Amino acid sequence: MPDDAAAARAAAEEESAFSHPPVDPDAIASYGDHPDQVIDFYAPRGETGPGGPAPLVVLLHGGAWRAPYDRRHVTPFADFLARRGFAVANVEYRRGAADDAAAGRNGAGPGEGGPVAGRWPQTFDDVAAAVDALPALVREALPQADPRRTVLTGHSAGGHLALWAAARHVLPPDSPWRTDRPAPLRGVVALAPIADFTVADKLDVCGGAVRQLLGGTVEFAERRPYADPALLLPTGIATTLVQGRTDDVVPHAVADSYADAAAKAGEVVGLTLLEDVGHFPLIDPAADACAVVVEEIAQLAW
Repeated sequence: MPDDAAAARAAAEEESAFSHPPVDPDAIASYGDHPDQVIDFYAPRGETGPGGPAPLVVLLHGGAWRAPYDRRHVTPFADFLARRGFAVANVEYRRGAADDAAAGRNGAGPGEGGPVAGRWPQTFDDVAAAVDALPALVREALPQADPRRTVLTGHSAGGHLALWAAARHVLPPDSPWRTDRPAPLRGVVALAPIADFTVADKLDVCGGAVRQLLGGTVEFAERRPYADPALLLPTGIATTLVQGRTDDVVPHAVADSYADAAAKAGEVVGLTLLEDVGHFPLIDPAADACAVVVEEIAQLAW
């Protein structure tokens, strides 16, 4: 496909994904004192699987870990999941902000402009705290949910966070986020994830987002072992990546590299490559790709 036609299709896919009005949650709970330390809960509104309590899908949104993109843009996807019988926890977390760039933090010098990707260590602090708090919060906010059937999912930067959250038990021993045992998950479904920081950095994914997330050029090598999913293998947790072949935001080479790293570590990771699909249809309820995502989640949840 010519570059201009590919760009036009990618723009149309993004426009469609962001065209849906936000869907308010059924309940909201805090897992900390910061305004971004909140989780939206969506009760199941349909029947899938063999019945009984609904599986819990923990959703981590994307947006290059940058402040302009919050959890609201994936609320139509959360609702889509709820209407197919899943209980959903849509997690917010601290992200980079425009004032970080102005102050020259996270590797963005004055004058570079725009919000910086993520906050070190707060972005990781929040995801770890949210996952740890979820069992108690779910019991109160979503009694219909079965936390024993939990699947982590996330899109783009959120796909990275989902893979990372499932790998905390293999973090370096001195990591403050390390757990002493694997999380009790049915699995992870990572959607176009930023899953390999070396490849993502070489491809300049999201304008150098991975380097910014880790604090800048100096800190990149030092912090990668604590943050890069491709270095946190094997996890022993069932993992599937769903990726569009024509994704020009997070190219499929990133997911390919993670799957290769998993294989070298002795772990089989599923990789579903969707033809003629870009970055955003994976979370767009109007797209066929979104139905594929739901099926991948259901296969692990049930």
